Amino acid sequence: QVELVESGGGMVQAGGSLRLSCAASGRTFRTYRMGWFRQAPGKEREFVAAITWSGGSTVYADSVKGRFTISRDRAKNSVYLRMNSLKPEDTAVYSCAARTGMTGGMTGPYDYWGQGTQVTVSS
Repeated sequence: QVELVESGGGMVQAGGSLRLSCAASGRTFRTYRMGWFRQAPGKEREFVAAITWSGGSTVYADSVKGRFTISRDRAKNSVYLRMNSLKPEDTAVYSCAARTGMTGGMTGPYDYWGQGTQVTVSS
């Protein structure tokens, strides 16, 4: 079992920045990759970014490429999402997720999910 807790959400004006954090606890030694997803009101959850736990390879959704950066600190069992040049359409609940198996791809599937943190970008 892996527990995930996100933090760092909030309200920011368009063009601003936020840094989300996700702290993992439990059987974290089995983590293979971690990702960030978001869900806006009335929309389906969508993939944002992912990183492999050992090698640090990253993948981003086209909508955030060049603006968002995912990183991880293995010593702290944490993954981060630095979000720059935020737009109103980035408004959503952002959740981190962990995968403990090597099957699947960077966009999914994932085994464990956090509760999410709200990000609101005003115009």
